[in-house]
Order: sequence, then C-alpha cells, then structure tokens
Amino acid sequence: MDKVMELHAEPASIGALATSVVETARKSMEANKMAQQIEIIPNGQNSAPAMTPMEMLDRAVSQGASVETLSKLMDLQERWEANQARKAFESAMSAVKSELPRIVKTKKVDFTTQKGRTNYQYEDLASIMNQIGPVLSRHGLSVRYRTSTELNSPIAVTCIISHSMGHSEENTLMAGRDDSGNKNSIQQIGSTVTYLQRYTLKAALGLAAGADDDGAKADDTGTITEAERQVIMSLIDETGSDIAKFCDALQIESVAEMPVVKFRRAVSMLNAKKQKVAANA
Repeated sequence: MDKVMELHAEPASIGALATSVVETARKSMEANKMAQQIEIIPNGQNSAPAMTPMEMLDRAVSQGASVETLSKLMDLQERWEANQARKAFESAMSAVKSELPRIVKTKKVDFTTQKGRTNYQYEDLASIMNQIGPVLSRHGLSVRYRTSTELNSPIAVTCIISHSMGHSEENTLMAGRDDSGNKNSIQQIGSTVTYLQRYTLKAALGLAAGADDDGAKADDTGTITEAERQVIMSLIDETGSDIAKFCDALQIESVAEMPVVKFRRAVSMLNAKKQKVAANA
C-alpha cells in the first residue's frame, strides 16, 4: 500500500519541479530583455560613478530602447534638473545671506502738515541694490519685479529672485495708492510701487527685520499710514492670521491704530509666519 502511494506522489513532484524550472527560465528571459534595452550595472560594482538621467537617456538611445522607455527617462531628466536647480538656488541664497552688508539709510524726509511733523530716514531701492547687487550677481542670482493693478483695487508687486540654473522664488505684497502729502494720481501709484518693491525685496532676502523707519514721526507717537495698513492686511490674509489674536499680540486696538514704532515688528512677525506656512505647504 505504501509503495502505491509513493508511485502516485512521484509524478506530482516531477510536475512541480518542471513548473519551477519554467518559471525561473521565464524570469531570466525577461531580465535579459530589459538588460538589452539599458545596460544595468550590477550591485556591488562601485568602480563606476552613478549614472545621471541624461547619461541613461543617451545610452538608451544608442541601444535602441522603446519610445516608452525614452519618454520615462526624459521625464526623469526634467525632474532631476529641477531638483539640481533648486539645490543650487538654496545654496546661493545661503551664501548671499552670509555676505549681505548692513543696509545703510541715505535718504531723509522732513515735512510738516496739519497732522504734524514727519521726520525720518530711509533707504531707497537704488541704494539697496547698489549694496546687495554685487553679492547677488556673484552667486548667480538676479532680481526682477512684476506689477499688477486694476481699477479700484490694491496695487500688487511681486519680487522674483532667480538663479542662473533656472529656479526662482516669489514674494508678493499689496497696498493701496499712497495719497499722503500732495501727490498727484501718478505719483501715488509710483510711491506705492517703489514702497512695495523695497519691502518685497527685503522680505525675500530675509532683511524684513532690519532697521526701517519708514513713516516714523519725530516723537514716535503717530499711527501707521494707509499704505502701511494695506501691507499689514495683505500679510494677514496671506498667512491666514486671526486679526484679533494679531492685535492682542501687539497690544493694539486695531490694525489702523497701530503705532509706527510697532510696524517693523508686525511685518517681521507676519513674514516669519509666511515663510513657515510656505515651508509646510
């Protein structure tokens, strides 16, 4: 009886063995077919450096790879280039921040109106660029602006920091027309644009916390201007901040009643939150 059972079991074992051999051969053939399209360097051979996507693409073309394979390698190359550009941008920005000089205020404003005397010093856009331009250029960075405005809408200015390898980052602020003093309609727009250009540039380069007395009164008891209020409200909207909590943190009744001496701190706080939100996005 035992011998009969052994005779019945033998064919099954031979069948399983044959199936295993066939499966192993099939896998081997598939591996050889893939290797014919793109030569694969076996693990453990460290004599040659890792291939870049472009090198892989060149080799695939020379070996007559399929269109599908070439398309995937081209997509990989684009992602690789974008990642390299981003790394170069971050490296350049890190180097720039370590070399930026102290921003020096070279302009002065002093006039008196019915609201009182306005007396402060500030740095204009030209003086800022004269100081930081050479540092940016040395590390392959450049600055440009994009401005947009619509009827009965705030003016928006976007500062764009670009690297020579193609990566760029933007920072946008909005504010109403500067109607302080005796400016005409064109001068109001020009004043707001240059004002926002300075602030977006300083924020993009991490200079927002630097000394800036724009709009400061001689006795430091005045409130912020409408243009400055628009800057604060724009940053509050962009960061999704709670206005009541924001005012409590600065110990003020409202944004419109913010003392001039607290404007710099407010911008610095909101820009820090904006960068944190962007990093977590």
